[in-house]
Amino acid sequence: MPHYFDNAHSEEIDTLRQRLTARTEWPTWLLLIGVYVGWFGIVLASPGLGLWWSTLLLIPLVVLWLSVQHELLHGHPTRWPALNKILGYAPFAVWYPYTLYRDSHLLHHRDEDLTIPGRDPESRYLSAERWQGSSGFERGLHWLNKTVLGRFALGAPLVLLALAREQLQRLQAGERQAWSMWLSHGALTLVMLAFIARYSALPVWHYLLLISVPALSIAMIRSYYEHRPHAQPEQRTVINEAAWPWRWLFLNLNFHLVHHDLPSLPWYDLPRAYRARREQWLARSGGFVVQGYGQLLRQNGVKAIDSPRHPFH
Repeated sequence: MPHYFDNAHSEEIDTLRQRLTARTEWPTWLLLIGVYVGWFGIVLASPGLGLWWSTLLLIPLVVLWLSVQHELLHGHPTRWPALNKILGYAPFAVWYPYTLYRDSHLLHHRDEDLTIPGRDPESRYLSAERWQGSSGFERGLHWLNKTVLGRFALGAPLVLLALAREQLQRLQAGERQAWSMWLSHGALTLVMLAFIARYSALPVWHYLLLISVPALSIAMIRSYYEHRPHAQPEQRTVINEAAWPWRWLFLNLNFHLVHHDLPSLPWYDLPRAYRARREQWLARSGGFVVQGYGQLLRQNGVKAIDSPRHPFH
């Protein structure tokens, strides 16, 4: 148990961990089964649903799948990483192999490195050296990416370009793990796209560009301002008191500080852990609180929330 919890708080967390759902993980199993059934059901029903109704249903389902994969890599619903990998390897979201997402995200959970360029793999900040070496056009893109609308429009293309550049370097260097990962992910993705082409009303290009990319763009909204630079690591992670549709879509990861402090706590227990000691969580965050994603849109829809350049790295 982390040292910053007092005895009463520690007991509350232990109670959450010992609940029947925490032992059996049935909410996560139901969610996992629901996403698989939903994806295949929508794809197979798409000739009757029509192209655009199928699209509107699949986009949030793929966003939810990304959230489910996040639960899997954190040890839910089983304690066996290999089994969770099998359960989460379906390439519904196309672009990120499960193994790559798992390994980079677990590195991101080193809280002492949060937001620091080159150390936090999910940092959205640039080092002073990289900033100085950037062109005016590149700096403009990074500033736009610091707005909510810019993040929605540019976030996915920017991360996919960075992903392609980084992974091509690994493949060119002959890294066996990278080749194995991308060959298996690529083969499974081709099977999925062949299934879509054969049994659905969705053109393959439509699924790639108008379902998987928009789903990634929506996921970019969740991570838009999850972390900020701060001298104290525990005050780098946000608490976003979002409304229920977003909490469901992101599986309560809006309570992001609670998740970082208790990464093994399943998604369905995060709200209860937060509500039990809300004032203590707020104090621990140093007041890093957002009143929902609507607040971010109103205040930072077209205004950068902070600088792309890391202030003290």
